Amino acid sequence: MLDALKTLILEFAIPTLVVSAIFIAILVFLLPREVRTIFKRELKSYFTSPIAYVLFVVFLGISNTLSFFFTGILEGGEADLFLPYFQYLPWYLVLIAPAVGMRLWSEEQRLGTMELLLTMPIAPWHAILGKYLAAAVVLFGMLVLSFPIVWTINYLGDPDNGVIMAGFVATFFVALCFLAVTSVVSALTRSQLVALLVSVTICMVLWLGGLPNISELLMNMKGGWLIFWPVVKLINVVGLMPHFSELAKGVLGFRDIVFFFTFIAFCLFATSVAIRLRRA
Repeated sequence: MLDALKTLILEFAIPTLVVSAIFIAILVFLLPREVRTIFKRELKSYFTSPIAYVLFVVFLGISNTLSFFFTGILEGGEADLFLPYFQYLPWYLVLIAPAVGMRLWSEEQRLGTMELLLTMPIAPWHAILGKYLAAAVVLFGMLVLSFPIVWTINYLGDPDNGVIMAGFVATFFVALCFLAVTSVVSALTRSQLVALLVSVTICMVLWLGGLPNISELLMNMKGGWLIFWPVVKLINVVGLMPHFSELAKGVLGFRDIVFFFTFIAFCLFATSVAIRLRRA
């Protein structure tokens, strides 16, 4: 038990603290003061209402309960988390990430404070980035609090904790992509429910779009079905699953990292466009 706890501290807690310290340093020393102001305002709003606490309980309850009791992690005989745990996390995040991000801009529009926020002496990208980073911290906290399953797998066996950490990194990237999509949708509607439902649908399509069956479908399209080829091809190209799977298995591919950052950057740019259209 003590060995498992020591491993948890050295290979999970300390890297998490290092990442947190780097993020705080970037926020304090590199990002403009306006971004920090929006970030603190948004993060505080999550924890002064029940939403963050409810989502924490739902995510941790679903992910840990299902993993411990329904995926056979305790009976599998292997000290590995990909099949019993990580391959299911993005499915939970299809709902959880949009639930975290649905209020980013919809709430501002509903309360009539969006115009006030954007007339402040800040650039739109300050508000977009500050809000996005605050929601990202909430998702990061959810993954960090998943540590019981890491401790359990180390207590039961001798896993490759580097691969486990890679699984969390891959999952966080997927969560950030889902959150970025939700940011765009939230900027287009004042209804949080509409933002949630539309974002969940889009995120599900993005996740399923990377399935091998979609690639096979593209190759076998014939006749009148070819009219749908461009749409299906686009969904397949932006599908998140192949990039997640490679990274979660410990294969650190430069192409996958670039894909995630490009996807997030494009969605944040699309958010700025949506905001400008709402202001026009």
